[in-house]
Amino acid sequence: MPGLDADAVEALARDRLQDEVYTYFSQGAGDGISVSEATAAWDRYRFLPRVLMDVTHVDVSTTLLGTEVRSPFGIAPTTLQRAAHPDGELAMARGAAEAGSLVVVSSNAGTPFADLASVGAPWWLQIYVTADRSATAPVVEAAVEAGARALVLTADTPVVARKEVGARTVWEVTDPAWVRTNFAGVTDPVTAADKATDLGPQDIAWLAQRYGLPVVVKGVLHPADARRCVEAGAAAVWVSNHGGRQLDRALPTAHALRDVAAEVAGDAEVYVDGGVRRGVHALVAGALGADCVFLGRPPLFALAAGGADGVASLLERLASDLEEALRLAGQAAFAGLPQGLLAPVRGL
Repeated sequence: MPGLDADAVEALARDRLQDEVYTYFSQGAGDGISVSEATAAWDRYRFLPRVLMDVTHVDVSTTLLGTEVRSPFGIAPTTLQRAAHPDGELAMARGAAEAGSLVVVSSNAGTPFADLASVGAPWWLQIYVTADRSATAPVVEAAVEAGARALVLTADTPVVARKEVGARTVWEVTDPAWVRTNFAGVTDPVTAADKATDLGPQDIAWLAQRYGLPVVVKGVLHPADARRCVEAGAAAVWVSNHGGRQLDRALPTAHALRDVAAEVAGDAEVYVDGGVRRGVHALVAGALGADCVFLGRPPLFALAAGGADGVASLLERLASDLEEALRLAGQAAFAGLPQGLLAPVRGL
């Protein structure tokens, strides 16, 4: 499936996935408004390209918390990857390694963290802090021992938002082990599944001090929260509305990014996800202040459509599209894109 874009990859995956699995991957919370707005929000921006600029050599690479990557497209954490492909997270990581990318692995992964070490892709661990903090520790410790380079704290899930379900839920057609593999050291699985409703800045400091890894806070939309994260010790903030799967009608990330990036500029790295499907979307994100864009559903669908090769092909296609967009915009590098590249658009 060489050269297929995100939409074509999703169409292929739709034909190969069980209905319940595809629905789970694609759906949002509530009325699905946040999901429906995500890509459209990026599409509303317009460019003011520069001309008479030397774009003979264009650099789409960047560095994320000290890790060099070939392009600013990272893989966001998603669960049930083994429902998309038998090799699950291993195939996803292989695809990332082939494309020179970085992958964030869900704490609810269906693959032992230790198995990821042999793949060679740099990876971070996404975690939910549980009500009983002691239930979080064994999972984090296993990931740190296996080579995770950073911890991504998901901050927007004190509870899991309701989703519409059909006659059967995804959990009736999948193996529970595909989301519990790395909880072997947790004695009480009920407590382990109980998200912390008292999550606060102190948890950022606790994770950073206890495990000695950079902490990224994912799920930030308000600039004041971004500042609180940085003051608590976060190395990066991740602008995200959880792919529209938490509070429906939350602001699209394309509209929240500029203010968050302005608030923490120079103090922390800034990432974004949500609706990114084209190279030009990354061009917008970079001009708004993002150091990287993370992809959730597109790599998951690419995994279903073509395994590791599908993931690598998608990432390489996006990087190629971004390189073309940079040239046409008169920009020689993704890093340090000027805000003046974007034209004012009414309502943004």
